[in-house]
Amino acid sequence: MGVVVDTSALVAAERRRATDSSGSLPTWSELLGRLADENAVLPAATYAELLVGVHLADSPGRAASRRSRIDALTARVPIVDFDAAVARRWARLLADLRRAGEPIPANDLAVAATALHLGFAVLVGPSADEHFHRVAGLRVERL
Repeated sequence: MGVVVDTSALVAAERRRATDSSGSLPTWSELLGRLADENAVLPAATYAELLVGVHLADSPGRAASRRSRIDALTARVPIVDFDAAVARRWARLLADLRRAGEPIPANDLAVAATALHLGFAVLVGPSADEHFHRVAGLRVERL
């Protein structure tokens, strides 16, 4: 089994500094090493969300740092396209969740659809998994 990486896991790792000794969360480098050793993929929606962070950075230096991290990630973890098969899964999930009155954000739905299509779990940040549990059959792993 593999994991589809949600943005929340990557943001949590980015925010954790190597000098933070709380210990429960990996740093970006530690997470990158872990993902490189696993069967991990990056959904196109997650990649897009990471790029938004580059564009919203408060300084050119921070933008460059974020871009460098993203490049290191995508050199080790392949990006999975939002193709026709994932789109069909996404549409079915959205319809089911709307009928149940429990829709989730569109990008997270794309992450879930990618995971279900591949038969993978979703790797999320420490407090970002609640709405993923609304998706029937989706395995969720917390960072």
